[in-house]
Amino acid sequence: METSRVLVIGIDGVRLDLLPELDTLHLDGIARAGFLAPVEVDDVTPTMSGPCWTTIVTGVGVTKHGVWGNRLDGNRLDVFPDFTTRLAAECGRRTFAVGGWAPLFLAQEGGPLFVAPTRLGYVAPAADTPEAWEEVDERVTAEAEHLLGLDEELHAGFVYLGAVDETAHFVGCGKEYRAAVEAADRRLGRVLDAVRARRERAGEEWTVIAVTDHGHRDEGGHGGRSALERTAWIAACGPGLPAGKAPSGPLHHADVAAHVYTALGIAPDSHWTLDGRPFAV
Repeated sequence: METSRVLVIGIDGVRLDLLPELDTLHLDGIARAGFLAPVEVDDVTPTMSGPCWTTIVTGVGVTKHGVWGNRLDGNRLDVFPDFTTRLAAECGRRTFAVGGWAPLFLAQEGGPLFVAPTRLGYVAPAADTPEAWEEVDERVTAEAEHLLGLDEELHAGFVYLGAVDETAHFVGCGKEYRAAVEAADRRLGRVLDAVRARRERAGEEWTVIAVTDHGHRDEGGHGGRSALERTAWIAACGPGLPAGKAPSGPLHHADVAAHVYTALGIAPDSHWTLDGRPFAV
């Protein structure tokens, strides 16, 4: 029986330079079991969530997928779908996506980015405040735990946590922001526990990828070209990723989707014209 599985956890707007100062036990665990390495948002991609997440989950850059801002209008997701949709539609795999930012999951503002995973979960924020987004992430985490706990086959999934980014926009990258990063890490730990329970029950081999889309200025905000805004990161562990060994050469956001396919034993069709490459160590 094929046992390869992949989970991608996207945590929006987490600054790489602050991670060493924070209590991120579970992200640190992924790094020890595999790697954590920087990603620089390329020159043509705006340091905004819409373009960056679209590149992450499609495996192609902005000039192909056509998402240039936080509205997804004009996208080419019919040609360059996200990995949960492509795996379900073209590869016969069972997938899921869950989160709370509407353009990723609903037909709003040019969305959805996740067009047709096998299962989709959306949690609407009660208000546009850091507190409301913490509640969203709490419910998203519970939904991910539920989906992973089902006694059914799942091959790949995406979990989106947005409270860190929202906190930075409201109050900057101070104490509250750092607390939000640590809260996101605790939720990451809960999702990893759900993965671990599946692995122990079903003998599955899981690749886990945690990724952020962009950084933030000290006062909060992004979209510019400063190093703080352009610096993102990827952390990953699983089969074929030796503990403590960083990938050779620079990483790119488009590499995430490419590695998802490779981890599942799927050779991308040349017609997909992916820009990313699987993580090479």
